[in-house]
Amino acid sequence: MIAPETSSSAVEPSRQRVCIVGISGKLGQYLAAHALERGYEVVGVCRPQSVAKLEHFGDRITVIPGDTSDRTVIERAVAGCAAVLTVLAPWGVREYSSRTAQAVMDFAPTGARLIFSCGWHVRASAADHYSRRFLATVAVASWLAKAVRAVDIADQTRAAERIFASDTRWTLVRGSDLEEGESEGLPVWSSAVGSPILESNLTRRTDFALFMVEAITNDALIHQAPAIVGCRSESAVAHASTARA
Repeated sequence: MIAPETSSSAVEPSRQRVCIVGISGKLGQYLAAHALERGYEVVGVCRPQSVAKLEHFGDRITVIPGDTSDRTVIERAVAGCAAVLTVLAPWGVREYSSRTAQAVMDFAPTGARLIFSCGWHVRASAADHYSRRFLATVAVASWLAKAVRAVDIADQTRAAERIFASDTRWTLVRGSDLEEGESEGLPVWSSAVGSPILESNLTRRTDFALFMVEAITNDALIHQAPAIVGCRSESAVAHASTARA
C-alpha cells in the first residue's frame, strides 16, 4: 500500500511501527518479512520505480516512494516509529549512504532503535584486523565502482563515522559475504573483524535481516558494531564456545 501524502503518523498502542529504509532490495524485503512475522507495523521507503517489487506484500506494509537520502521523505517515513532499519546502500557518488544515515538520525523519534547495515570493510575499532588480500580486494572494487560512478564504498565508512559519533540508540551490523537459501538461524558475531569465529565469511541473506530485526529488542547491542557470520558456518561451529548470538 502506498501511503497518501496526508497519512497520519499515529501508532496503534498495541503495535509498534518499524520503518525500513531501502525496503525494495533483497535485504530490505527479508527485513520486512521478519518484521511482519514478529507483529510489527511496517513502513518502507524505496525509489518510485522499485515499488512494484513489493506488490507481494499487498496491504501488509505501507510504502513511501522516494529517494532514501531525501530528508523530507525520511522525516515523513520515520514519524512515530519505534525502530528504523536502514540498508546503507552506497549507490552513486553523491554521499548516498552518509546522507541517508544522517537523515535517519536527525528525524527518528527520540529513543528509537536505529539499526544500520554495512559490510566488514567498515572499521569500528583498532581491534579489527584485515588480511592483505581482503584490503586489496576492497581497494580494487572501490576504485572500479567509483570510476564508473556506480558505487562509492568509502561513503559507507563516512556514514559509519557519523553513526559512531551519534548519541542515538544505534547498532551498525557488519555483514560477511552473503548467499541465498533457507534460514539457518540467528548469526553469531564478534566485536572485531579478524576473529577466528568469522573466518568462514558467509551468512544467509535472510539471516542478516533476522539479526537486524532481533537487534531491535536487544539492548546489549546498543552502540555496538557486531561483525556477523552464519551460525552453521564452519568457523562458527568450530568456535561455538566463544560464539555470541
